[in-house]
Amino acid sequence: MSANGSGAFWTGAYRNVFAELGYRPEEIEARKNEIFQTLFYGSEEERIYHPVGDDMGYMEDTGNHDARTEGMSYGMMMCVQMDRKEEFDRIWKWAKTHMYMETGENAGYFAWSCQTDGTKNSLGPAPDGEEYFAMALFFASNRWGDGEGIFCYSDQARKLLHDCVHKGERPGTGEPMWDPSNHLIRFVPDCDFSDPSYHLPHYYELFALWADGQDRDFWRQAAQAGRDYLKKACHPVTGLSPEYAEYDGSPFVREYPGSRRDWYYSDAYRTVANVALDWAWFGKEPWEQKEAERLQRFYCEAIKPEDWDGVFLTDGTMLEEKAMHPTAIVAVNAQAALAALSPDAAGSFGEAEKNAVHCVRRFWETPLRRGSRRYYDNCLYFFAFLALSGSYRIYMPRKERK
Repeated sequence: MSANGSGAFWTGAYRNVFAELGYRPEEIEARKNEIFQTLFYGSEEERIYHPVGDDMGYMEDTGNHDARTEGMSYGMMMCVQMDRKEEFDRIWKWAKTHMYMETGENAGYFAWSCQTDGTKNSLGPAPDGEEYFAMALFFASNRWGDGEGIFCYSDQARKLLHDCVHKGERPGTGEPMWDPSNHLIRFVPDCDFSDPSYHLPHYYELFALWADGQDRDFWRQAAQAGRDYLKKACHPVTGLSPEYAEYDGSPFVREYPGSRRDWYYSDAYRTVANVALDWAWFGKEPWEQKEAERLQRFYCEAIKPEDWDGVFLTDGTMLEEKAMHPTAIVAVNAQAALAALSPDAAGSFGEAEKNAVHCVRRFWETPLRRGSRRYYDNCLYFFAFLALSGSYRIYMPRKERK
């Protein structure tokens, strides 16, 4: 582990930003539980979780009518944070049963998309799913203890991270998910560029504690490389990051299947949320505070309130398109307050703090999204609510707890 910081990992204290702004603790707790209940057991127009049989379940991408490693791993992280072991185990068993690949060059990884009956739509993986799976599994091990087989959570996490780092060392074994030369996570294993929103240095710090011993130095370097990369990928004035970026951090402008990827759009919304959570947990990189302030200043001062659902280049140029996930934007702008809002600022806000307060209050007043595109928005919404309520926590092994 590198030098100490000021975050919750070191202090054990998790800020409740909502409470700092005057919301009542019982109201915050009730709202948190209501969100989980809606996402997991709400009406068919609200839920994204579906139990299957006696012991499995999946998270549905309601806009694409499939189950993705992104959503499955998100669901597991939600469950471990909420102490919902049954739903966690159901989702994990569905993922291992239907998504895990036993053969082929991607053996050891998970197919990024499956139909809701479990049929694989692809034999390719998406690294953001793998890193969330691993972190959720470690937290499950630390919070609930390991079981047997696939429920020996820590063994499953270590095996997955081992494959993510070491695949490709022997011919015919596929490619690693992190580039071995620069420690940067790839967009997919067989490419030479990245997705800024995939970079989770706060997870890598913990992987450096709990992964296989031979890989711990790799994860320490990945944490630092990720923070350095985010500085390059986030615009120095607007704070906006592109969906995909080259290894030097510049927006990805090469041709790629689908729409353009050099803009601040869907995937990219997660970047500032990750930056803020890294600051909240580890507090090592003061740049993260400035990044959060820049992005909130852009939304609160540089554009009109009604343009929050716009699509922008990273320099702030507005395009004609509209955001597919406007509720997600509101959520991550609020989560940025974890880094932008000083804990002792209440009652004496400067301009940056005023922007942070505005973003949090706007989020509080924004309901969960309904309709076919609710999945991604509401996942980011719940993570933002967990983080801002002090409920998105690091679960340490019992023997390491203070």
